[in-house]
Amino acid sequence: MNPNSLLYHIALTQIPQIGDVQISNLLKYCIDPRAVFKANRKQLELIPGIGSIRASEIKKFRSFDKIENEIQYTSDNKINILVKGHDGYPKRLEECLDAPHVLYYKGQAKLNALRTISIIGTRSPSSYGKEHTVSLLASLAEYVPLIVSGLAYGIDTIAHREALKNEIPTVAVLGHGFKFIYPYENRQLAAEMILNGGLLTEFMHDVKPDKQNFPKRNRIVAGLSDAVVVIESGEKGGSLITADIANSYNRNVLALPGRTTDLKSIGCNHLIKNNKANLITSGKDMVEFLNWVKKSTSTKKRQLEFFVELNDHEKLIFEQINERGPISIDELTIRAGIKPSMAASIIFSLEMKNLVVALPGKCYKTLH
Repeated sequence: MNPNSLLYHIALTQIPQIGDVQISNLLKYCIDPRAVFKANRKQLELIPGIGSIRASEIKKFRSFDKIENEIQYTSDNKINILVKGHDGYPKRLEECLDAPHVLYYKGQAKLNALRTISIIGTRSPSSYGKEHTVSLLASLAEYVPLIVSGLAYGIDTIAHREALKNEIPTVAVLGHGFKFIYPYENRQLAAEMILNGGLLTEFMHDVKPDKQNFPKRNRIVAGLSDAVVVIESGEKGGSLITADIANSYNRNVLALPGRTTDLKSIGCNHLIKNNKANLITSGKDMVEFLNWVKKSTSTKKRQLEFFVELNDHEKLIFEQINERGPISIDELTIRAGIKPSMAASIIFSLEMKNLVVALPGKCYKTLH
């Protein structure tokens, strides 16, 4: 991306009273970020969701030196800046209305991995919660999903450590900038994760781990993944907030049940009881619920045989259905980046070639 354009993209995130939804509205009307700052007050006021107060804040913004320093800091520390709508930005998160306009990322893991799971829970887990987290990560190793969590004490930390132990990439979403690691005790863990995973944040490098930052962090944890797994949670807490956000994003929420007398399981039991989460007791339950299928050698061989007979669009759609099926046509169009009418036509062609089959609810899977 053009450095000058990047400067203005970051600047948009630093204007008081301008959030990610307003940034999206501004860019719909102004085309590029620099045009936002070049527009006059009256033009800005007419943009939906902006009005006179926000327009005034945009016109008053002068902190471009701070943005230039941030770009230099990221360059010096090999931190990637990811902008919504541009290459490298997490596609799952991009689907969310209030996704951060800019993210800062350092690590090796692919944020657009084939399978991504967020694992969250209490900061003070019981032995029951710890054992199930360890078991869950061990059972997921053969599927090599990206494991997302928040680097907090308790379940978050166990999930990250066990992912590393099982050679599964893991990413921590931070509630602060790269100048800090919170909790401080996890600084060594964070360093290890950069080598087999990564650290991700929407905050500039000098933003401290203040309390109000963590609910914002939670929406990223929810939006990055295919499913959010809640291991243990009390009656209140960040895990329940994240689960609610995940439900609002139409993400799968899975929860480990506990005894009715266990205080640390109240939150999970509540989610399950109120149909806000699906009950799981093992990694096998989760794999079956998400329809993860290990690819066999025979399947790969068969793919090679018929791929020569498919055009590029057919190959793209088949790969998406094969990797994620059963998959709805709506999700398919989003992930493949094509129009629904084109997707329907391609699917019909694949059906005629006996490669995919329709399921109830306009979902499709491959025939193995």
